Amino acid sequence: MLGLWPAVTGAAVTVGLATGAVMARALTPVAGGVAAVFGIVIVVFAGFPYLALMILFVVASVLATRFRFERKRRANLQEGAAGERGVSNVVAHIVIPTGLALAGGWGAPLLAGPALAVLYASALAFGAADTFASEIGVLAGRARSILTFRPVPAGTNGGVSGTGEAWGLIGAVTTALVGLGLFAAFAAPLPAPWLFVVIVVVAGFLGCQVDSVLGETLENRGYLTKGSTNFLGMLSAVAIAALLLHGAGGRL
Repeated sequence: MLGLWPAVTGAAVTVGLATGAVMARALTPVAGGVAAVFGIVIVVFAGFPYLALMILFVVASVLATRFRFERKRRANLQEGAAGERGVSNVVAHIVIPTGLALAGGWGAPLLAGPALAVLYASALAFGAADTFASEIGVLAGRARSILTFRPVPAGTNGGVSGTGEAWGLIGAVTTALVGLGLFAAFAAPLPAPWLFVVIVVVAGFLGCQVDSVLGETLENRGYLTKGSTNFLGMLSAVAIAALLLHGAGGRL
C-alpha cells in the first residue's frame, strides 16, 4: 500500500487519465467516473505498475475498438456510438483486478506478492484477448460456433474465427510481456519470469474461450448480459491462473 504522497499523486494521475479518456470519447462520463474510483483503489493498494498495466490495457482496447471503426459501424458491429465504452463494460473489466489489488495490498495481505502479479496480469490478459478477438476478429467477416463449428454471422456471441483466435493470443502474449516488464521495472515481487509469462498467456487465452462458450450457451439465451459474460470469463482466467500457479508450487 502506498504512502500518503505517492497515493495522492497516483490518485491525481488516475483522475486526470480518466478525464482524458472521457474527453477523447473512449469512455462515457459515468464510465470515466467509475474507472477513476476503481483506478485510485488499484494504485493506492497495489502500486504504480498495476495502474500502468491497467492504463495500457485501456489504451489497447480503445485502439482495437476504433480499428476500422467505420466498417464496423456499417455492419452495425461497433461498440457504442463512437467506440466509447459504457459503465457495464468498465465494471466487468475492472472489478476483479481491483479486488485482487485490495487482496494483495492490505497490511496483512490475502495474496502473496508474486501471486498478485500473476492473477492480476491474467485478468487483464483475458480482457486484452477478448477485446482483440472480438474487435479485430469481427472484421474477418465470417465465424463459426465455438461448440458446433457451424458458420454463424460475424459478431455472434460464441462465434470464433481464425483471425479472432490469433489476435486473442496476441492480446494475451502482449499483456504477459508488458506486465513482466512493468513489474520488473518497479521491482514488484514476481515468480520466475518464464512461469509468469506462461501462466498469464494460457490463463488469458483460455479465459477468452470460456467467454465464448458462455456467450453461446447462456448469453444468447438471455441468461447473461455481455457485461456478466465478460466478468465470468475474466473470473475463469483468474481461476485458471491460480490453479496453474498452485500446480507449479507457487504460493497464493
